Amino acid sequence: MSIHPFAGKIAPKSSLINVPQLICAYYTQIPDISDASQRVSFGTSGHRGASLKSSFNETHILAVTQAVCDYRKEAKIEGTLFMGMDTHALSYPAQLSAIQVLAANGVQVAIAKEDGYTPTPVISHAILTHNAKGGALCDGIVITPSHNPPSDGGFKYNPPHGGPADTDVTGWIEKRANAIIEGRLAEVKKLPLDEALKAENIIRYDFITPYVSDLADVIDMEAIKKSGIKIGADAMGGSGMAYYRAIKEHYGLNMEVFNDTLDSTFSFMHCDKDGKIRMDCSSPYAMAGLVEMKERFDIAFGNDTDFDRHGIVTKSVGLMNPNHYLSVAIHYLSTHRPQWSRDLGIGKTLVSSSMIDRVAGAVGKKVIEVPVGFKWFVEGLNNGTVMFGGEESAGASFLRKDGKVWSTDKDGIILTLLSAEILAVTGKDPGEHYIELTKEFGAPIYARIDAPATSEQCAVLKKLSPQDIKASTLAGEPIENILVNAPGNNAAIGGLKVVAKNGWFALRPSGTEPIYKIYAESFIDEAHLKAIQKEAQEIVASLFE
Repeated sequence: MSIHPFAGKIAPKSSLINVPQLICAYYTQIPDISDASQRVSFGTSGHRGASLKSSFNETHILAVTQAVCDYRKEAKIEGTLFMGMDTHALSYPAQLSAIQVLAANGVQVAIAKEDGYTPTPVISHAILTHNAKGGALCDGIVITPSHNPPSDGGFKYNPPHGGPADTDVTGWIEKRANAIIEGRLAEVKKLPLDEALKAENIIRYDFITPYVSDLADVIDMEAIKKSGIKIGADAMGGSGMAYYRAIKEHYGLNMEVFNDTLDSTFSFMHCDKDGKIRMDCSSPYAMAGLVEMKERFDIAFGNDTDFDRHGIVTKSVGLMNPNHYLSVAIHYLSTHRPQWSRDLGIGKTLVSSSMIDRVAGAVGKKVIEVPVGFKWFVEGLNNGTVMFGGEESAGASFLRKDGKVWSTDKDGIILTLLSAEILAVTGKDPGEHYIELTKEFGAPIYARIDAPATSEQCAVLKKLSPQDIKASTLAGEPIENILVNAPGNNAAIGGLKVVAKNGWFALRPSGTEPIYKIYAESFIDEAHLKAIQKEAQEIVASLFE
């Protein structure tokens, strides 16, 4: 995709969403269930859509929430359901719709006080904290489309393990929700909104205090405070706005928090590569504003709207590539958590950088390579056998200092605070650490290409086999492996990865957009990367013939 003229520039007013129009469409549009794009569909991060496209509206939320209630009965989940939402314009209406259904079904629901916003990792943390005490199992809902454009809405379900629901659960909920819609919502139990908000089973909960006070168990907050480093925290108008303010106050940090007021148009954002507003903290275009400010701070960072992803900005290199920061974080944690067992594994998605493999080998850690999706790290983090789980799209989590689980969903807050800990403890920012790693392990060049794809083309890519690859070399090197299943757990990739000695590429369709993605990496140079990408594109073209 070519770079849009608005990329990296403040979004023009003409591109801002019309919030009343979105909300009106949420309540008035009725999905056409015969149109696949208007059905409930759980991708890698829940159901996402837009009210103006009839793919995210009240009908969807009433149906999917009733389906969650029905699933809870099937699975005998009877504890509190923790519900969070982000700052997208459609999130608050969706939460109100969900409350009407949950209240009518008698589910005890904990929502943030004063209609506050709650990050995805905070919901995971709350579920795990309460389930560790025993008693009836708790679960959660997060209403968020993550970093998607301001026009979008999203709905995620986290079962009692605290992480993203697996496909067996989301498949059940999806099928049930669509059946409910086909039945014109006749099976939905729903209270009038005023009654639902006053219902005894809808409780207002303080999510902030327990999460913030618990951070000292996973991050060396004292070291950050004592160092006095100047921190820039860009809340990016997201659900963690109040959390950064609370963290600053609770731990006495020298931290400036900005973009911490509600603006559901996200008018302060710089446009992404395609000219759209997208709260993608890993994009150098979307993060151009914070990068411009990097000299003001010793370390700076931002998060996407539900705060499950991180973007690290250093004086040394500017915005870090997510793969580079994951490598630094793994190396640092492996040498600065003395209570952790030596035989803990490192989880990575198979489209993450091979630099992680080289770093892990140097510190004596086993790499567990899995398909795309954080759900694959849930079990290892929960049972304390995986010290760190990370994916190429700037999402990760890791264990507490004592080796016990912190969260089983991505936590952008602990990853940003870890960057401050690294600087405070070592005197070098993560960018400087990565430069040192490249001197030891080489300097890989990593890139991702997105291209439009029809549903039929996406279906082709999901069902590839090694036999579909006729080539024996990749950019001049013998092909060493062709993967359609991840080596860490033998789960289907939903695409394909081709590996040579000094480079690789992977093909996979997006789980949320009508595109396919080509990930590629070279440990030689830019020309070698271009050659890998060119051959990958030729392979895709042949598959679509």
